[in-house]
Amino acid sequence: MAVVSTGARPDEPQRGEILRPVPDDAATASRMGRFLTAALGPGDYQALHRWSVDDPEAFWRAVIAFFDVDVADLTTVLADAGMPGARWLPGARMSYSAHALREEWTGPAVVGISQARGRVELSYDELRDRVARARAGLVRLGVGPGDRVAGYLPHVPETIVAFLATASLGAVWLSCPPEFGPRAVVDRLGQVEPTVLIAVDGTRYGDRPIDRSAELAEIRAALPSLRATVLLPYLDPDAAAPPDATTWADLLAEPGPLEHEAVAFDHPLYVLFSSGTTGLPKPIVHGHGGILLEHHKTLGLHNDVRPGDRFFWYSTTGWIMWNYGVSALLVGATVVCVDGNPAWPDLDALWAMAESERLTQFGTSASFLMMCRDAGLQPGQDHDLSALRMLGSTGSPLPAEGFRWAAATFGPEVVVNSTSGGTDVASGFVGAAPLLPVRAGEIPGPMLGVDVHAFDEDGRDVVGEPGELVITAPMPSMPVALWGDDDGSRLRSTWFDRFPGVWTQGDWITVFDDGGCVITGRSDATLNRGGVRLGTSDFYTVVEDVSLEDGSGIADSLVVHLEDQVGGAGTLVLLLVGGPDRPALEAEIVRRLRGEMSPRHVPDEIAWVEALPRTLSGKKLETPVKRLLRGAAPEDVASRDSLADPTALDAIVEWVRLRRM
Repeated sequence: MAVVSTGARPDEPQRGEILRPVPDDAATASRMGRFLTAALGPGDYQALHRWSVDDPEAFWRAVIAFFDVDVADLTTVLADAGMPGARWLPGARMSYSAHALREEWTGPAVVGISQARGRVELSYDELRDRVARARAGLVRLGVGPGDRVAGYLPHVPETIVAFLATASLGAVWLSCPPEFGPRAVVDRLGQVEPTVLIAVDGTRYGDRPIDRSAELAEIRAALPSLRATVLLPYLDPDAAAPPDATTWADLLAEPGPLEHEAVAFDHPLYVLFSSGTTGLPKPIVHGHGGILLEHHKTLGLHNDVRPGDRFFWYSTTGWIMWNYGVSALLVGATVVCVDGNPAWPDLDALWAMAESERLTQFGTSASFLMMCRDAGLQPGQDHDLSALRMLGSTGSPLPAEGFRWAAATFGPEVVVNSTSGGTDVASGFVGAAPLLPVRAGEIPGPMLGVDVHAFDEDGRDVVGEPGELVITAPMPSMPVALWGDDDGSRLRSTWFDRFPGVWTQGDWITVFDDGGCVITGRSDATLNRGGVRLGTSDFYTVVEDVSLEDGSGIADSLVVHLEDQVGGAGTLVLLLVGGPDRPALEAEIVRRLRGEMSPRHVPDEIAWVEALPRTLSGKKLETPVKRLLRGAAPEDVASRDSLADPTALDAIVEWVRLRRM
């Protein structure tokens, strides 16, 4: 399919062809369409978005009314719009768990698919009962408002039960997946000092059992704040609790009332952690009110999730998409959890699950979708996915080829929802909407209530060319605080120092005049050659599409630019995984980069390694690798326990050593 030219320079993103126009019935068939009609009457997405950022008081009141969000003592929605320090819903009180467990929600609430045990399904009635029991158990352990409860747990129904029970008490939830080693767990939980730890004995990744009993003992010993530990026997159903610990069955042994502590808007609901690839992970505090408003809007309007839908987003409990997926309960849907290797026994496993579970929304990472595309899978043809309405993609930009593959295999009825946001706001800044068209290689537009702009180096708006992704008005789910940052200095330096009073995300974005946009990587990893800045995702789109006639190609790539201290072109270093005919692949990469991008983007050095470092959520570690190449010690650039492959740094360290010699 031809790419529609916009007259942009060769180094700028070009507009992709429209793969899914806005359906004629979108105004009546989607929740967003009905919301628009109720709020403004006939109109389009651009009018709805403009209203949402120009009049936040009216917009968020409309969201509260549309979803019947129970907010006691509501007077003003936004009392102070200054950033940081915006004041939302002063004096109001609410509860996240009360909305997730509404009495009107019926049918299946949670489905657990696991490689360690059989399928588990809980109805809403069963979920309410188990949350009430877990709540009573936590009370017996002395948990009250403000206490921290931590989970060292996989994405299973019990984790959702424990989280909702914690939230119902006004206590604060923390979680780390069992894939994390002790250092990564203690680096996170130790900052927030939990009083209760709920943990599994181990898990299973594909056909590989992973015992975590030794790691659990080490974690407990390193957390002096713990008053109690609860063991969930998961890998071994007969596993005994460690000394002076209790079991999950004991925690839920006694019934109790299902009550919900009503708390202030900014009362902590959970603490999320940044990736921790450079220094200690940032403990990001999110409040009940911000998550309630933001997740109702994003899941209910943008993802079009409805009561009775079946929502799935592959995630571990260490990624924001776990928290986001659980919030499908807020709108009465069924949350489908999958724990284990998403590609076991083969790449088709999740698509087969999507068919058997009749999923309506399927979310994953862009890298997983590209793996399926490169493997030649056609899940839309091979499985009955007629219930599917949305295909979600996040973690990294989805290339145009990924959009085209998805459109071809799933058809125009399925919205390809490439979205970008993050742990920082527990939501998205830009993404798809039922009232927006989908173009190849583009994110359709800014999300409602999010005032997205691209700024140049002087803080001026730029359209149609790359700039810093900034948010110029507050979102309800911006962090309440960073835990332990009493004077707010760390929060300000993280998001507000670059442009005072404006949120700077650290992403490189091009925003077009119709709102469509392209994320091209982290701004601190942007390539700058000869005065032309280019996002790394454009580079990867070309490099990782290279293949030879024998079928060999590039399995992974990572590019960094080492700037010249005296203002020269610097050194562009390309790290590759793949083969076996490496000279032929290098020659083809150089040819493609020179022809499709520009001569200035041909790498100065190419190195082949066995693996490249990624976080557990699949993000490439461009900035840490850049620091390695500049001479930093590996222990200073990344915590190995936070990497998908802890050994991935070793080959790069060795290459740096040989390069210096």
